[in-house]
Amino acid sequence: MLTIRNITLGTVAPLVLAAAGVTHPHGLSRATAADWTHLHIALLPVFPLLTLGLLVPLWNRPRPDLAGFATVVAWTSAFAYAAFYTGLDAVAGIAAGTAVEHAPGTADIGPIKYPLYDTGESLGQAGAYALLVAVVATAVALFPRHGARVIPGTVVLLVADWSFMDSHIFWPRGVWTMLGFALGFALLAAGVARSESVPRRA
Repeated sequence: MLTIRNITLGTVAPLVLAAAGVTHPHGLSRATAADWTHLHIALLPVFPLLTLGLLVPLWNRPRPDLAGFATVVAWTSAFAYAAFYTGLDAVAGIAAGTAVEHAPGTADIGPIKYPLYDTGESLGQAGAYALLVAVVATAVALFPRHGARVIPGTVVLLVADWSFMDSHIFWPRGVWTMLGFALGFALLAAGVARSESVPRRA
């Protein structure tokens, strides 16, 4: 039951983001601006929850050793991801959509949206790199106790995060990226659970 709960906590956010990616407008125009804005408002609380798949296995108080230090690094990096990627959502999503929606009918929307895209892209890149650090730090923190069982999930998460650098959640690659995160978090949670179910020698 605990394994199912942990897998659920880790996979719900990426699965929601994958579903959102299927319906995400392919481009921002006057015709799509309202949908663009409303979708990104709805996703504001979801993007930070992508880190739950890392935080749940690291729930215990960090120990005064390498694993404990890695845990703190993972927590800090997860927070940095949440802050910077929320910035992308707010700037390139909500702000850009609102600006285009309310631009004068004769205005060229390119100069309106592209500076916001550029700022949002910089924030999103910082967030994605922070998430990459969090994944690596989580693996370092979990490996001493759980061993090779955390490797499959970690590898899948690293591939997904690398794709996340420029795919966001856009269909098709962004949706597959989110499904990759869901798979990676599920494998990580299952690996930790299998390790904890093995009786330890006295």
